Amino acid sequence: MAIVAAAAVVVTAAVTGTFVLTRDKKTVQANDKPVAASSPPASSAAPPAPTGNPRAGGDVKPVIPGWKVVINPLHGTAFDVPPDWTVASSGLSSGFEDAKKGDGSPLVTMTAPAFYKQDWCKVDSNKDGKEETTELAGTGAKGAQGAKDTAEAARIAAENWVYAAYAQDSPNPKETVKSTDSKDFTTLSGLKGSFSTATATGLPKKTKCDSDGKSIAFAYKIANGDFAVWVLYAAAGVPGEVSKETYEKIMSSVRLTGS
Repeated sequence: MAIVAAAAVVVTAAVTGTFVLTRDKKTVQANDKPVAASSPPASSAAPPAPTGNPRAGGDVKPVIPGWKVVINPLHGTAFDVPPDWTVASSGLSSGFEDAKKGDGSPLVTMTAPAFYKQDWCKVDSNKDGKEETTELAGTGAKGAQGAKDTAEAARIAAENWVYAAYAQDSPNPKETVKSTDSKDFTTLSGLKGSFSTATATGLPKKTKCDSDGKSIAFAYKIANGDFAVWVLYAAAGVPGEVSKETYEKIMSSVRLTGS
């Protein structure tokens, strides 16, 4: 879902605890946990583009007029995305495989995702006759069990996602991936937490779809007292990239659904 050899998202079934594969192999699972940095990404295929918003209707309405609602039943969270984003099924999980292990195991995962320009770039990186699709950006929510506070949860999530989506091919991830100290943030609904941003720069550009990347993560407590994190990752330094104004506006809409 971001860049690197090929980003993409292969989607699988719907039920709390599904998988999706993406960029290098984006995978997904329901009980997502923070993961330490590893190695390079690979490729995948883009998730089916649903018509309209499969999570529209019901009691949860957008707080930003004209935008689409993304509901995450696993973490009792909702947020809004611009109307030109694709909202996937709430039962889907999405993430990136650990390219270093190469066994299909996920490095990072999020649930109930939404994507921006899923067909942003296509390339047959391994020359097998099949094009891998890279999306321009992706967003969703994940658990953060084990974090000591929202500041730690946000920083770890921001670093892990920009690394997994863009920097697994980097010869020196510690120099490539940089994050900011977490800052306090309160959303439009009054939900308090912390957010952190991270970047991956100076990455090798092996194909036309490879690029630098960026991410932002907002951590907060959900109804049962656990920590959860809203995450967004996106290609950086490319035409039409997601602006700071847009991703901060999305973050401002994060709220609890009460379930």
